[in-house]
Amino acid sequence: MRLIMLLILLAFPALEIWLLIDLAAKYGWWLFTYLILVTFLGLRLIREEKQLFAGRLMQTLAQSATPGSTLFGSVKNLFAGVLLVIPGVITDAIAVMLLLIPSPKSPSAAAFKQGAANDDIIEGEFTRDD
Repeated sequence: MRLIMLLILLAFPALEIWLLIDLAAKYGWWLFTYLILVTFLGLRLIREEKQLFAGRLMQTLAQSATPGSTLFGSVKNLFAGVLLVIPGVITDAIAVMLLLIPSPKSPSAAAFKQGAANDDIIEGEFTRDD
């Protein structure tokens, strides 16, 4: 079993390099542009996820919900961002698949989004400045 895992672990980078060389021969500079764009998007995803993580976690804890779904969603997005930064087409495909997995919602999220008792009335003050 260890030998099989080792072979898979060694075959993955070799397959990734072979695919990059093959695509570079077919598409040339377009592949390089793609890799630069995807790396930029991966870095941006990582930065935004780091900024939003604390707010999401605090909101989940304020709702008295378990932070498991928030942690799963954030770790999933961070891992997808790291995969996007790694140059390669296979890792990008795995990252897109990770990003397409919906994050589970906490059960108290619906209770947090309660509307007003009477949604037809909008209260406020009006002053006219001439």
